[in-house]
Amino acid sequence: MSMDFIEISAKTVEDALTEAVIKLGTTHDKIEYEVIEKGSAGFLGIARKDAVIKVRKKNDVEDNIREFLNKVFQAMELEVEILIEKAEDSKIVNVELKGGDMGVLIGKRGQTLDSLQYLTNLAVNKNAEEYVKVKIDTEDYRKRRKETLENLAKNIAYKVKRSKRPVSLEPMNPFERRVIHSALQNDKFVTTHSEGEEPYRHVVVTLRR
Repeated sequence: MSMDFIEISAKTVEDALTEAVIKLGTTHDKIEYEVIEKGSAGFLGIARKDAVIKVRKKNDVEDNIREFLNKVFQAMELEVEILIEKAEDSKIVNVELKGGDMGVLIGKRGQTLDSLQYLTNLAVNKNAEEYVKVKIDTEDYRKRRKETLENLAKNIAYKVKRSKRPVSLEPMNPFERRVIHSALQNDKFVTTHSEGEEPYRHVVVTLRR
């Protein structure tokens, strides 16, 4: 995602830097540059040499996330507001998406949202100096999904206790399976384990022996 260097020449290095900042639409602290030619005033203005620098925008994680997601939403023809917030330890970046048609972005059981999160992580970390984890959510979907899964887990456990027969849940991603496991880990009557290969891996709830 990192932009390549551009060359800029001006009377002095300072002038070239000012021009670079304007051209790249950024601020001084967000660029990196090297001086190719210092420039010289020459003798009475004869043989004067321009200063030449090579300059580019520094890799900014937030810019990269925004740039990548904007491309995706443009392709999907969606109007989405992107709110980005760095967590305390700055290794985690939380992205909140807002807009009219968020159901499309969530997808069936959050699959589209998960894919979007996965792709954003790949794109952003390709050139990052250190790994960052991007978490994407919209309309509090992940919290709501967690609550839904916890309720489902309790209902299934009740069913297993009553019928004394194991119940297999629908395939889920690792995050969702974890929610089910932890929701029932203190249940005295049932136990949980996962079966099958991704992407069909699913939780099975059985009676404790």
